[in-house]
Amino acid sequence: MSDSPRILVTGASGFIGRHLVRKLAQEGYRVRAASRQPVVFDDPRIEGIALGDMARSFAAEYVVRGVDVVVHAAGMAHARPGIPDAAYTAINVDATRQLARAARAARVKRFMLMSSIRALVGARHSSVVTEDTPPEPTDAYGRSKLAAEGVTADVLSGSATRWTVLRPVLVYGPEVKGNMAALMRLAARPVPLPFGAIKGRRSLLSIGNLLAAVEHALSSPATEDAAFVVADEGAVTLAEIVAAVRAGRGRRAMLVPVPEAALAGALRMAGRPGVADRLTGELVVDAARLRATGWVSREGTISALAAAAREEMTRAFKP
Repeated sequence: MSDSPRILVTGASGFIGRHLVRKLAQEGYRVRAASRQPVVFDDPRIEGIALGDMARSFAAEYVVRGVDVVVHAAGMAHARPGIPDAAYTAINVDATRQLARAARAARVKRFMLMSSIRALVGARHSSVVTEDTPPEPTDAYGRSKLAAEGVTADVLSGSATRWTVLRPVLVYGPEVKGNMAALMRLAARPVPLPFGAIKGRRSLLSIGNLLAAVEHALSSPATEDAAFVVADEGAVTLAEIVAAVRAGRGRRAMLVPVPEAALAGALRMAGRPGVADRLTGELVVDAARLRATGWVSREGTISALAAAAREEMTRAFKP
């Protein structure tokens, strides 16, 4: 065990970070789990450390000391109203630069940046999104993620540290947070929902498929010095998402076919245009390039959504 690679995971207290730390430890890696405040994991293979405030200068050299791989999953997530662009830049761009420089100086073997599909597009897109889609982020969050990708490539180019960028779509699974958590809570309510007529398809990503993508990318030379979009195979409608969550909780779909234009108009009149775009807009992502390197999307979206809903329901009723 002492000869196994040591992996630094930043953002270890977040949804993706917690799952990733546990998974890597289960696979036999020694994990340094870094977060703003240290998180205690009941596993001797996991070392929890405090990362501090990444909006300011932090001890990046100390954090990367003695590690073989860095997975940088920390950052300011999602676009939130009222937050200045400078805040996204400080946390998502400047901190990435500092960590990448420290990794280069320490001759870390691999550096992975957890970016986002929002580095390429907004909440909706008219055509299928791939790595060849011209990047046109639509908010401060997306622009900061795109800039972080550029910083990663610039700092590590020509060094002994190979880098990989992953651009996941909206990730779901047990203990999910943010927009997906809100959607799953809404779907879990035992009331009819007006989503039966929405035809827009959206790509999602199960946490299991994302963890498999991380493990694959860290071990595959074919993923070095490149960026990849990541999504489950196939895309689903909002009606299918709700039906899958409710099936996982043992309930009927109960979907009312309200015309899509009427629903979108009502949300915009209520001052929620972003919600309208996320609910009715189409965003289909094809991860064929990552699959071509050997990654396999093993979990189907419908079955994985239902499984996540079942696990959340079981957790809620635990004493």
